[in-house]
Amino acid sequence: MSMTGKLIEGKADAVELAEVLERRSTTYALLSRLYVREVDQELLDEMHASLYPVSTGDPSMDEGYRLVATYLSNLWTGSLSELKVDYARCFLGNGVDGYAAAYPYESVYTSEKRLMMQDARDEVLAVYRACGVGKASDWREGEDHIALELEFERVMGRRAAEALRSGDEEGACGLLATQKGFLEEHLASWAPMMLADMRRYARTKLYLGLAHLTEGWLRTDSRFLRDVLSGEDGEERQGKA
Repeated sequence: MSMTGKLIEGKADAVELAEVLERRSTTYALLSRLYVREVDQELLDEMHASLYPVSTGDPSMDEGYRLVATYLSNLWTGSLSELKVDYARCFLGNGVDGYAAAYPYESVYTSEKRLMMQDARDEVLAVYRACGVGKASDWREGEDHIALELEFERVMGRRAAEALRSGDEEGACGLLATQKGFLEEHLASWAPMMLADMRRYARTKLYLGLAHLTEGWLRTDSRFLRDVLSGEDGEERQGKA
C-alpha cells in the first residue's frame, strides 16, 4: 500500500486534505512576503483587516499572533516608516561582519565564517532546479534567503493540493515528502538561529511577532507533514495545520 493509501480514503477526504494544503500554502506565502521586503501600505491594510487566532496549540505561534495583532491594533501615521527602519535593523544591519543583524540566509548560519553564498546556497539551488522551481527574474539575493525557502514550501504545497484534486495521490505524496525533506534539512536546521537573532534586533511588535510566528509555524508544519505521511487521522491533521 502507498503512503497516501493510508490517508486518502475517498474523494471527500482528498478534497479536505487539498483544502488544508492550500491553507498551509497561504501561510507560507504570507511569511515569505514579510521577509522578502519591507511592509507596504497594501500589505499593512490586508494584515490589519485579517483575524488572528488566539490559540493554535503552539505557544510560539500564539505569542507571534498576539504580538502582530497588538501592533496592528495600534497603527499610527508613522507605522510604515517605523516598520521600514525595523526591517533594516533586523535583516540588513550596519556592520561589516555576519553578526550585525539577523541576516536571512542559510549560508550565514551554516558556514564557519558566517558568509553568504556558501554551500547551503548551492544545495538549495540544486533542489529548486530538480523540482523545476525558478526564481523571479528580478530577484537579486541568494537562493538560500529565507523568503525563497519559504516560497519553495508554498509551491510544493500548492502542487500537492493540485495533484490531490486531479486524483494523483502518489504524486501528492512525493511532493509532500519533498516538502518535509526540505523543511527538515534546510529551514529547520538554521531558521531557529536566525529567528533568535531577529528577536534580539527587532523593536516593533510586528517583527518580534513574526519571529515567534515563523518558529512556531515551522515546528507545527514539520509535525503536520510527518503525521500526514504516516497516515494519521484526517481530522487531527487538519487541527494541527
